[in-house]
Amino acid sequence: MAGDLILGIETSCDETSAAVVAGGRYVKSNIIASQINLHREFGGVVPELASRKHLELLDRVIKRALEKAEVDFSDLSGIAVTYGPGLVGSLLIGIVAAKTLSWALGLPLIGVNHILGHIYSNLLEHPELEPPLLCLTVSGGHTDLLYTEEWGKYEILGRTRDDAAGESFDKVARFLGLGYPGGPAIERISETGDAERFSFPIADLGEDRFGFSFSGLKTAVINLAHNLEQKEGRVPEADIAASFQKTVVDILLEKVERALNDFPVDKVLLAGGVAANKYLRGRLGKMLRERGANLYYPSLEYCTDNAAMIAGAGYFLLNQGKTSSLDLDANPRLQL
Repeated sequence: MAGDLILGIETSCDETSAAVVAGGRYVKSNIIASQINLHREFGGVVPELASRKHLELLDRVIKRALEKAEVDFSDLSGIAVTYGPGLVGSLLIGIVAAKTLSWALGLPLIGVNHILGHIYSNLLEHPELEPPLLCLTVSGGHTDLLYTEEWGKYEILGRTRDDAAGESFDKVARFLGLGYPGGPAIERISETGDAERFSFPIADLGEDRFGFSFSGLKTAVINLAHNLEQKEGRVPEADIAASFQKTVVDILLEKVERALNDFPVDKVLLAGGVAANKYLRGRLGKMLRERGANLYYPSLEYCTDNAAMIAGAGYFLLNQGKTSSLDLDANPRLQL
């Protein structure tokens, strides 16, 4: 196989990350500089601030990744970088750095789809994984359900039509005054709430059997909170959050179970930032065990945006001969 050590660079949103991964599955280093505190006061990511912070941090993050992995540039076999989807300004910072290193070192440049990186994040802790399998990617920007019969070939079964699941978590949390990021905030307060107190609508997508929609759910939650505040003078945040979280997970589980009926595999991967949600993991794992299937998910470090997953995916792309030219550009709306 061509190439072993891949340097990955990830700057698609508000995490500045660089990593060195061997053989697509074995993490030598994974350095993440988080910008959460920078954006928290605004209740979400401010694109211009994110870009500036990437520019400030990226050189140091790459240097630290090489030092921790105890390798030099001369030991590398390729440079992998996220080129979409994401914030265009943030993506460009990583792409320019990757192209510069590729040109200066004479190494292959590997543009990686961010969603593909999330899929491969599972291999970093479960290197034995092999298709066929289903993968549910749930993050702030994406909710995708896919089937793969072999690495490199993916069938998109369904994706969100509007808000992603993680995006709806952030928006509901912001409206309820729970803080940013919304996913962990919703999960924490839901532990003290009654998930059965409120019922929220689930969108009927007709023939789109595996598709997702969370915009209507988000709106229903906000309208309920408005009405309760006007009528009762208070908002039961914990009960609303718990009921909202339960509905999101109900939707996700229904689509996975439906997919398993059509694609009866025994392995299901969970990926993306929302994969860190313990309530989702618990209910999905229970449902799969009852069907004789196994659930796989990465630890928190690899659920959120990170360069190790980009380097891992880059290794497989390199060995499939899928490299990029030096005119690689950012594609903020890239789809798998």
